Amino acid sequence: MTKVVTMGEIMLRLSTPGFERFVQANSFDAIYGGGEANVAVSLANYGFDSYFVTKLPEHEIGQAAVNELRRYGVNTDYIARGGERVGIYFSESGASMRPSKVVYDRSNSSIAEAIVEDFNFEEIFKDAKWFHISGITPAISKSGAEITRAAMKAAKEAGVMVSIDLNYRKKLWTPEEAQEVMRDLMQYVDVCIGNEEDASLSLGFTPKGLDVTSGKINIEGYKQILKEMKEEFGFKYVASSLRESYSASDNGWSACIYDGKEFYQSKKYDVRIVDRVGGGDSFASGLICGLLDGKSTSDALEFGVAASALKHTIKGDFNHMSRSEVQTLVDGDSSGRVQR
Repeated sequence: MTKVVTMGEIMLRLSTPGFERFVQANSFDAIYGGGEANVAVSLANYGFDSYFVTKLPEHEIGQAAVNELRRYGVNTDYIARGGERVGIYFSESGASMRPSKVVYDRSNSSIAEAIVEDFNFEEIFKDAKWFHISGITPAISKSGAEITRAAMKAAKEAGVMVSIDLNYRKKLWTPEEAQEVMRDLMQYVDVCIGNEEDASLSLGFTPKGLDVTSGKINIEGYKQILKEMKEEFGFKYVASSLRESYSASDNGWSACIYDGKEFYQSKKYDVRIVDRVGGGDSFASGLICGLLDGKSTSDALEFGVAASALKHTIKGDFNHMSRSEVQTLVDGDSSGRVQR
């Protein structure tokens, strides 16, 4: 089996039931998730030897997070134990013109206070083919940024392909703070994934004619920004999801990629959203799967977009879709008919 590694924070997610608002809720649904953990679960679903690296407390809540990863086939051998708490985030699902909301309670979590010496990166990347991380991990703390850099550097030295989902989070740092860290990290990246807002806020690229709030796609603007990113940082691939936000309930979903020779835009799916959290992570994992499988650039993109479109129909952070189910959608069956 092909070994793939992701590293980041897995958090306890407390979601209001159904579409209740925080101020209405008398209870919360408890699940686990987080950017890189979501990717690890998807890659395990696709048949890869998937490892997730983080640090979690030794108490029962930390163990519950470990158990959740193991439940879906993710290898947890490299998870360091220690610290005091698991990060938490509260989630409220939006509907129609009311947006979804997230409130973080993640300060001083175990991974935020971890140090480079907690991880044996030489062992972690031994025989690995791919390493994935996001811009969330270096944003959680100064030590998180140091661990991210050490991991990416070690992965490159081990000859491992490195991908990053830029994932700018304004509740964690400012654009100035992000760019100081993220631009330096790009020297280790082979595959860069991020939308126009991520590229602007994390790397300082100002796209022309792109408005994330407009609900419309200007594809020429994406061609420009992806080419500029590749030229400056030398990525092998630069990809972006394309979300047309008609409302909180209905989105158009597609993506594009540039490989230095050709620019590809995927098929578009109109999705009725059950839960959009983890949508970008499912795109990243689908794209990684396609590239590791040796698919063409365009076919890998289509697999990633289909995987992500399906994730929008699933409650929770994880994408519980198999490789064959994703491929069925890629091949054109979007009927949603009952399978008997």
